[in-house]
Amino acid sequence: MFIALLGVTFLVSLFVSFIVIRSFSNPLDGILKRIIADEISGAWLKYLKFAIIVVGVSSGVRIRQLEKYITPWRGDEDQRVVELTGNHWILELYRTVIETLQGIAWLLLVFFVIALIAYVIVKFTETRRTGNAESNK
Repeated sequence: MFIALLGVTFLVSLFVSFIVIRSFSNPLDGILKRIIADEISGAWLKYLKFAIIVVGVSSGVRIRQLEKYITPWRGDEDQRVVELTGNHWILELYRTVIETLQGIAWLLLVFFVIALIAYVIVKFTETRRTGNAESNK
């Protein structure tokens, strides 16, 4: 039963990660093409999609939390393993979705903050370049 829960949480976190990638693919592509005006922006987009999958799965499949279903709880006098019931399944699947989204949200927040800083730098250099071109005329 534990192996099934582990596999299902992995698949759910992978599925949620792919939904996020599909939702954010065009905005991420536009941002990267604006900041990196080169063909390498496509490679950065692929890396960012890979990072979303890795962060989503590693955030969604919480191995330490799932260990309670195979190892005895230390505070229990009888040293029993927590039983994996239907309610626990629903709770774990809900946690998987929330944790996956939370991990990806942090990744995207960091990316967008860095992208905003890079955008300001690009805009500043473009303004400076056009200002120098106009003063040379």
